[in-house]
Amino acid sequence: MTKRRTRSACTPEIEQGTHVFDISGYSTYKGMGNTNHITSGTFSVGGHDWAVLVYPDGSCQHGVQRFISVYLVLLTQGAKVRASCDLSLIDYATGAPSSVSWTEPRIFVFGEHSSFAPQDPYFMDRGELESSAFLHDDRLTIQCDVTVYKEPRVFTYEFYNWIEEPASDVAKKLGLLLEAGEFADVTFLVGGETFAAHRMVLAMQSPVFKAELYGPMREAAARRVAVEDMEPTVFKAMLQFIYTGCLPHTSDVWSDIDYGMMQHLLVAADRYSVDKLKLACQSMLCKNLDVKSAVTTLTLAHQHNCYRLKDACHEFITGSSATYRAVAATQEFKDLKESRSPIIADILEDLLERASKLRRK
Repeated sequence: MTKRRTRSACTPEIEQGTHVFDISGYSTYKGMGNTNHITSGTFSVGGHDWAVLVYPDGSCQHGVQRFISVYLVLLTQGAKVRASCDLSLIDYATGAPSSVSWTEPRIFVFGEHSSFAPQDPYFMDRGELESSAFLHDDRLTIQCDVTVYKEPRVFTYEFYNWIEEPASDVAKKLGLLLEAGEFADVTFLVGGETFAAHRMVLAMQSPVFKAELYGPMREAAARRVAVEDMEPTVFKAMLQFIYTGCLPHTSDVWSDIDYGMMQHLLVAADRYSVDKLKLACQSMLCKNLDVKSAVTTLTLAHQHNCYRLKDACHEFITGSSATYRAVAATQEFKDLKESRSPIIADILEDLLERASKLRRK
């Protein structure tokens, strides 16, 4: 007897749209009162009409004078729509939108309070807005991204067994090969510890190892190679990345040990020209920048030609006066200043440039 098997699937039906609202002569709308607003042109998303309302003096029902209020409103009569919206301001310098107010998916009902989003009037402090890069030449640009969620599609089809294609386990097997030391043809002596490895694997990932192990250097014929000026834990972590493409595990909350390991690993990656490891270390250091580590990371970026990491450190240190004061109070910054490093001059130049931009605005 044949047993019929079927399967059903539910897939969301969504429609997305973006409307950009340019407001020229922004200052002329100030003082129009909190009962008045500016309305964008009508636009359609998901078969429904919408508009953006801007209250330069705050919306009337709240009487909030310090804030500008911005809303998305549903205009289609009798409509009941499930939607979400993201209200952003466009940065004049970069042209990129910066999200200010996000409304999660919910029901919009025409003619009711729920036809508006967001539900609060605090879009942005007017003083903050007027001193920002969002307002240029008395022009403000608002972007509204709307997502309409329609009835999901459900369909049924015959169910057949299939064989899934297995995920690649090459990296896992290479990691086990490194751990077991099987078929190893070279041993490294690092700080009193030994590490068995495979010349071919190392040469594939590092031009430095390739030159050492297959070139005219004396290590090419040696089965034991000494590595100076490197901690065993760092060398081991580098080998693991070369074999598996994975960084050593770190906890969710970084400690000084995690940060120090990543800094040393970056130095090792630069020394052996393991470019992907160098980029991975820079990414982790950038994501975990803080006041305490900023100066040492910036110094490291200068020493090892990590230009994007250097820019990220500059951005972090000079991003606000509070952050700069906190970094300047660290012992690392004081030591750097006493050494008369050109890095200090670069930081001060960035600060002056940012101050100049603020004055021009």
